[in-house]
Amino acid sequence: MKDLFSIGEVSKYQHISKQTLIYYDRIGLFSPAYVDPNTGYRYYSAAQIDYLDTILIMKKIGFSLHEIKEHMRNYNSDSSLILFKKQLSVIEEKIKELCLIQSRVRHRCEQMEHARSYHEDEVIIEKVQDQYLLTQTVQMPYSLKEISIATKKCFADAFEKQLPVFFQSGVIVPLNRIKENRFTEASHAFLPIEKTDRADNIKFLPSGKCVCINHIGDYLSIGHSYKKLLDYCGKHSLQIISDSYEFCINDYLTSHDENEYITKIMFYIN
Repeated sequence: MKDLFSIGEVSKYQHISKQTLIYYDRIGLFSPAYVDPNTGYRYYSAAQIDYLDTILIMKKIGFSLHEIKEHMRNYNSDSSLILFKKQLSVIEEKIKELCLIQSRVRHRCEQMEHARSYHEDEVIIEKVQDQYLLTQTVQMPYSLKEISIATKKCFADAFEKQLPVFFQSGVIVPLNRIKENRFTEASHAFLPIEKTDRADNIKFLPSGKCVCINHIGDYLSIGHSYKKLLDYCGKHSLQIISDSYEFCINDYLTSHDENEYITKIMFYIN
């Protein structure tokens, strides 16, 4: 017994909970060298500590417990090299994914900070660059429920196909509906996306001059901002040549308070 370690000692030395060690024993991954038949206490040999180190390192590398168990049934340097090279490819893909997520979060932060530089209901003229939108059609009667469903379909499509979308949503509202005061009846929901050939439902927005306004507040009150935008275009003889593109800057992802919501409204103009 003097050459064995109690479960408490192994837990302390390896910084692993007793419950985890018991679970490893239950699934046949790492069992004690000896179990006291009277007390049920678990004891481990010194050689097993190295074995546990291997399990913990492989888990840190990213292997599942099932993969570790299967590998360690009868492993050697050759099988380990094959497994590690395979995992290296997995890690490289995860790094790419994390870099993509990092850029998306940075983009969202930049947009939120940029929106703060504008005063409420301030109309501005912008020169926008080429961009792409992953779209889904909004079904009749074009209510907020149908818009929400179309948006969720966009996200589901993007995540399933691992498309390079940004963590932002928006909608397209036809100009004729806006002129009829049907400000919230969007025809399409969209997610901004990088150029890709892995989806057919992509809409290209070319570079050009746009008139924009940031609507602050809940979505149902957006008609006020549209009226101000249309009045501005009329007073300055600006011809609207596109439907409306609404980009969510602040939404449910960034605040629970609808008074903090910011929706950027954008029209192409001549």
